[in-house]
Amino acid sequence: MKHILNQLFDHQKLSKEQAREVLINISQDKYNPSQLAAFISVYLMRNISVDELSGFRDALLELCIPIDFEGKSVIDLCGTGGDSKNTFNISTLASFVVAGAGYHVAKHGNYGVSSVSGSSNVLEYFGFKFTNATDTLKKQMDAANIAFLHAPLFHPALKSVGPIRRELGVKTFFNMLGPLVNPAKPQYQSVGVFSLKLARLYQYIHEASHKKYAIIHATDGYDEVSLTSEVKLITNKGEQLVQPNYFGMPQYKQEDIFGGETVKEAAEIFMNILDQKGSQAQNDVVTANAALAIQCFDQNKDIQTCVGEAQESLMTGKAKTSFENLLKTSL
Repeated sequence: MKHILNQLFDHQKLSKEQAREVLINISQDKYNPSQLAAFISVYLMRNISVDELSGFRDALLELCIPIDFEGKSVIDLCGTGGDSKNTFNISTLASFVVAGAGYHVAKHGNYGVSSVSGSSNVLEYFGFKFTNATDTLKKQMDAANIAFLHAPLFHPALKSVGPIRRELGVKTFFNMLGPLVNPAKPQYQSVGVFSLKLARLYQYIHEASHKKYAIIHATDGYDEVSLTSEVKLITNKGEQLVQPNYFGMPQYKQEDIFGGETVKEAAEIFMNILDQKGSQAQNDVVTANAALAIQCFDQNKDIQTCVGEAQESLMTGKAKTSFENLLKTSL
């Protein structure tokens, strides 16, 4: 690690293979906590390269516990986190909306690092038990059209990194990695990122894959469609800058999508929305994000049709039924 740190401190970048090797060494506990903290901190002060991010991704996919949903076409909806906006659980709710609309979702999630409540926090609050057992995950998918993949259970390589990330309490390159290392290796992905630079990195990486994808960055900093500003949208078909009216929706204020101060408050917002008691702003933000995910399955489908599917799933209770069926699998 000393050689790697000196290389990085000298403003050099790692090769793809070096990055892969570092992550494998981390998994084998070859570095002490001070070395890990220093290594992570480098990427708080400079941009990560495509080769570095690709190498880290390759190592984690190589080391992860895989899950195969046997021929089902699945999508992951997630944000990188790290936008420090403390919204409610938009991508998690959108995942249940997409599942309620009849699509298969392999949701890769974790505890919040730079926000009050990540997807794992809110599901755990409702009594959901995380698992990496293949049979149980397949039951989740069959019962609810969604399986929840709690990242720490699938990435034991990162066990030694977790405490350091929590102590730092800020976004790290592991936030960037999360959406790239779903152990189900989904064919479709809708991912929000906290910066335009990261959107470009994701674009380069996704262009080299066979995924159908939507990469989302709100110009006021959100890692999702916030409807508070324009959104940079990058897909297999190109890129565009869209206004909230692209989704047939008005523009909202940041306070309209605030996520609460505690996990309990975040969970109450979460359940209100599934119970069709959410505000118009909350409902619109969830369905806009779900619509982009639905469009990934058929990128020739117009966005208004996808918005309609998402709204129907939420407002008829299909999304809530998906959520309830998922909870039942862990009883």
